[in-house]
Amino acid sequence: MRNVRMFCGLLLAALLAVPAETRAQTKKPRRPNPVFAPVKDNPELPRVLLLGDSISIGYTLPVREILKGKANVHRAPTNCGPTTRGLAQIEAWIGNKKWDVIHFNFGLHDLKYIDGKGKLVSPTKGEIQVPLENYTKNLRSLVERLRKTGARLIWCSTTPVPKGARGRIADDSVRYNQAALAAMKDAGKSEIAVNDLHAFAKARLDKIQRKADVHFTRDGSKQLANEVAKAIETALNRKKR
Repeated sequence: MRNVRMFCGLLLAALLAVPAETRAQTKKPRRPNPVFAPVKDNPELPRVLLLGDSISIGYTLPVREILKGKANVHRAPTNCGPTTRGLAQIEAWIGNKKWDVIHFNFGLHDLKYIDGKGKLVSPTKGEIQVPLENYTKNLRSLVERLRKTGARLIWCSTTPVPKGARGRIADDSVRYNQAALAAMKDAGKSEIAVNDLHAFAKARLDKIQRKADVHFTRDGSKQLANEVAKAIETALNRKKR
């Protein structure tokens, strides 16, 4: 036993003797997230762009699978975050190629509470990242830019914020969705379709969403993907008319 302890001690000392920078270099690199992998277009199929936060990241791959052979499904190569990030990066996300359908959502990051360093904190210790008035203004600007692409637009309502979710107030998504829906109607009902994922998720929340967490289970993300794919297919069919 004594020899084993001595060996472990020597091994630990040897490891600590290696510079931290060298140790960091020996760590295995993170495996690239396939959600963000470039999509090779089939030129015979329409092009679809998904914009959204981690909820959309969760349903991106199953949406691609559902629409395989029907559409080239791309997404922004990042978590789109709040509307402020959207305004800053929208040109890069849109690029210079034609889009047939753009499915977009902003909200969960706008309504979260952060401290002075941008860290997620409880509502009693921070301030809301993007106040409702600013959120609405930003969203209107984003819609105006998206409309210029000529794509059919689908606004996706923000999914529910459950009780106990860190850094957010339960049901704040309702207020933000109401403001967003008003902005969509002002832009023109006939031009912007609505995919009400909030209502879909709310009806089965205890089965598909994690406890005290805004995120969804793997099966929950697949169910959301089915709704997203349906909305996209409907928009593609209308575009053909």
